[in-house]
Amino acid sequence: MTLLSLRSVDAYYGRAQILHGVSLDVAAGERVAILGRNGVGKTTIVNACLGVAKVRQGRIAFNGREIGAIRHFTAARAGIAVVPQGRRIVPGLTVRENLLLGGAVNRKGAWTLPVVFDLFPVLRERAEVPGTALSGGQQQMLAIGRALMANPDLLVLDEPSEGLAPVIVDALADTLRALAHTGTAILLIEQNFGLVHRVAERYYVLSKGSIVEAGRLAGLSMETLKKHVAV
Repeated sequence: MTLLSLRSVDAYYGRAQILHGVSLDVAAGERVAILGRNGVGKTTIVNACLGVAKVRQGRIAFNGREIGAIRHFTAARAGIAVVPQGRRIVPGLTVRENLLLGGAVNRKGAWTLPVVFDLFPVLRERAEVPGTALSGGQQQMLAIGRALMANPDLLVLDEPSEGLAPVIVDALADTLRALAHTGTAILLIEQNFGLVHRVAERYYVLSKGSIVEAGRLAGLSMETLKKHVAV
């Protein structure tokens, strides 16, 4: 079943057109990556889904319904949880409070505080520590855990490897692969080829606001993937 569908989407910020006829799909439980250089419009795909960027042409549907009524502040209730670039841990709140904030939408599902703590034991150990006092890798765990607390159908991660040491990126890849068994779909916006290669099942390449390449990652080498993205 198709969970998220974009068809010939043109998206703008004010008068500036960023996306040009973008079409893509994410199936329920699927892991899909969007690749491309900085400034090509990757984040705008997410912003178009959340009403932050204005869609003037085309169609976006989520769970079979037109997505026009969804906004960034109602997305979690609708089943879309976003881990934004920069993580945006809430200052002044502990790790536990940040996680509980993610669950405030009260969507039913398997993700509870104990389950998130089982996935990220370090968050249980530091539950009463201010979220902003964690290391970069731990903050990324907290941001993902907070998003999962909303029990989303689709988890969107915007450049999750940014600023993380390679060993932490490896751990992140293992975590995201583990999520595949929970039925939560993943849309991964990323420039780290290693992370994409280990996590995603399919990929789209964005260049100058348009999809220029798409395919499956099974059997595709890292070197070939890099060549596909060198646009």
